[in-house]
Amino acid sequence: MNRETGRGFGSERRIMGKNQYQDMDMIERMIYGPKQWATLGMAAVNIVVFAVTSLFGLDAEHMIRYGAAVTPYILGGEYYRLFTSMFLHFDLQHLIGNMVMLILLGAYLERFVGKARYLAVYLIGGIAGNLLSMVLELRTGEYAISAGASGAVFATVGGLLALLIVHRGRLADLTLRRVALMAILSAAYGFSSYGVNNAAHIGGLAAGFLTALLLYRRGSRRYRENCISERGAGW
Repeated sequence: MNRETGRGFGSERRIMGKNQYQDMDMIERMIYGPKQWATLGMAAVNIVVFAVTSLFGLDAEHMIRYGAAVTPYILGGEYYRLFTSMFLHFDLQHLIGNMVMLILLGAYLERFVGKARYLAVYLIGGIAGNLLSMVLELRTGEYAISAGASGAVFATVGGLLALLIVHRGRLADLTLRRVALMAILSAAYGFSSYGVNNAAHIGGLAAGFLTALLLYRRGSRRYRENCISERGAGW
């Protein structure tokens, strides 16, 4: 990058390339532009549900009553649990961890693919994560009470990974390396922690990746308006 010294003591200005101007413009639009209401809406639903359920108790009995995923109940015909469990959390730390990751990454995915596609990735990924968890429980014969948005949040990560691969490793200020590292560290934390539904994480990640690939069209208007030039993109 070239540099010119301007008038005045210690003053300088940097000559930026076209891609760098586009990067700055994209970041400014994400900060100051229209809010990503689907992402904020999903976060709001999770927070409201937690606030209401916490008033009555968050023990195992109450979580089952609220709609947590329990494999025998689902096989007994209560299929709604595959959906309702995505909006339940066992404690405040559980909720905060999921919502921070959702808001940070969900806004990117929503801007790149649109509200409808984003919600499809989020919801399909969350349900797929619960299904994989249920299949593994049937194989092991060990059943648990499962709840949380992490499967859907991992679907968001999977969707971003799919887009980054399609666009040669870079979108705005996101890189494939950065998001992949985040996914690896998050998965590693889950496998090293007790009581984490890792099957839901892996299932959500895979389903989000595939759903984003199927729904996202590279030549769409949203791509032309919001995505950065691929020249010089780093992996």
